[in-house]
Amino acid sequence: MALFLFGLLWLAQAAAVAAATLPLQGAWREARPGDTPARLLDEYRAGALQPFDPAMLHRFPRDSLGSWVVIEPRPPRMSEEQVFSIYPAPLGTVTLYDRQGLAHPLALDDFAPAPHGHGRLAFRLPAVAQVERPLLLRFEPSRSIAAPVRFRLQNVADYLRDDARWLVFATACFAVMLAMALMALCFALMLRDVTFAWYAGYICCYALIQGIQTGYLFHPLELDWLADAALLAGAAATALSVAFAALFVARFCDLQRYAPLLRGPVLALGVGMLLLVVLRSSRVGLLVETAQVLLNPLLMLGAALLLLAGIVAAARGSRQAWFFLVGWTPLLLLTAMASAQVTGALPTLDWLNDASIAAGAFEAVVLSLGLADRALTLRHDRDVVRVLADQDALTSVLNRRAWTEAAEGLLQAGGAQPLALLFLDLDRFKTLNDRLGHAAGDRALVAVANALRAELRPSDLLGRYGGEEFIAMLAGVSQDQAMQVATRLCRRVHRLEIPVDDEGQLLSISIGLAMRLPGDTLEGLIERADQAMYQAKLGGRNRAHAYERRAVARLRPQAAGSGDEG
Repeated sequence: MALFLFGLLWLAQAAAVAAATLPLQGAWREARPGDTPARLLDEYRAGALQPFDPAMLHRFPRDSLGSWVVIEPRPPRMSEEQVFSIYPAPLGTVTLYDRQGLAHPLALDDFAPAPHGHGRLAFRLPAVAQVERPLLLRFEPSRSIAAPVRFRLQNVADYLRDDARWLVFATACFAVMLAMALMALCFALMLRDVTFAWYAGYICCYALIQGIQTGYLFHPLELDWLADAALLAGAAATALSVAFAALFVARFCDLQRYAPLLRGPVLALGVGMLLLVVLRSSRVGLLVETAQVLLNPLLMLGAALLLLAGIVAAARGSRQAWFFLVGWTPLLLLTAMASAQVTGALPTLDWLNDASIAAGAFEAVVLSLGLADRALTLRHDRDVVRVLADQDALTSVLNRRAWTEAAEGLLQAGGAQPLALLFLDLDRFKTLNDRLGHAAGDRALVAVANALRAELRPSDLLGRYGGEEFIAMLAGVSQDQAMQVATRLCRRVHRLEIPVDDEGQLLSISIGLAMRLPGDTLEGLIERADQAMYQAKLGGRNRAHAYERRAVARLRPQAAGSGDEG
């Protein structure tokens, strides 16, 4: 948002500089065979050319022989050195004829030693007092679309200030886009999520498009190897940007869930644009022409389809779709307005090109926030699923698998600290189920689990081991301390006063305690605690008992043959 406001501030400052430019008048006509600079100037003086306002955007045809343009400053003229600029910089060559009739061609991809403007074509002129005739320009033929341009005549100081301001603005926008793309690529590798890669590809392609259209890749970056491939690279980047955007939207907005009917067309658009890039790069005449004819219709269709998919997904509850719409819609509107300018509409809005750069940076930031939100949402959902997978569905304590994994980790990382294991079994729980029903049994299990959890420390591992069996591991406690905890647990459960039958007997719990020994395993520890629990039951229930090696051989057979139901 700060970058977007910075863009608006820059446009306001640029408007202030524009107010200080010299007033101009102009006229033009299409080039014809046999034209000469002298003949054009004679026609201009005779009023045979079509007049236009140089301060407003105007489109000059370039598909045949090009166009001639005459620009003349209105009085009063200044006697200082000036800069004549054409904005936005047209793709192709523009030739300026001096008073001797000598040609001075200039283009975005011109790397001659002469100074160049940034984001525009700029010609340095001598003092106006020495200029004996109007400025004569020829827009040479070009295969690119003839975009509308406007003209400006400034003194050198104003031009340099305006040029530096644009350079800072454009650099900041491109830096934001590339930084967001680089961050996305890093996350794509770390998270192994291709959504981030599609986003990075889309942002990089858009930055490449703007870098070619504004000439930023040529000046100041001086990428002269792009000079002969600018048109091809621009067309390929345009098609790839739509392809990456389609693949990105399909995953980012989760179209499979929120807009399943649109997911197929969106993916088909992405694949189709990739094929278009292949055709455009094939250098086979027929294939190249076919790709060129299909490019613009598919761009318009693709933009509408992606917008529709985003709206449908957002309306059906996709949170990420809102991020996409907030970032995509301003850019789409600016693109539509720029397309309208090609037909002659909106001639006063000469800031659309620069606004498109700012909108690209704004979109990159918004979509990056959307990706961060998506990553957090996926992580939250994963954590919820993990918790549900680890919890016992009835009592919400750890289930047997999750408790075993956590206990193994604690046993291995415990070091020299003492570990106590409590094996807990509800007394007469089968009687409760048989006489009062399984619903009453479920309520009793939930109440007991809550009581145990409230009595134990947050760091103690509590889990449900079986039907009416619970298990807990306590770290950093001695056997006496563990016995005190177990005794409190017995009292806490008994105070719940849960009846097990109609005769007034209350639910209680028997607990077996075992302390970890050197070289102990979890299975051995559980087995000793289980044996101690049987000793507690044989001792009268509702009590805790610590493992005693000598008593096991005598008491365990009795427990096995007693027919105790728990």
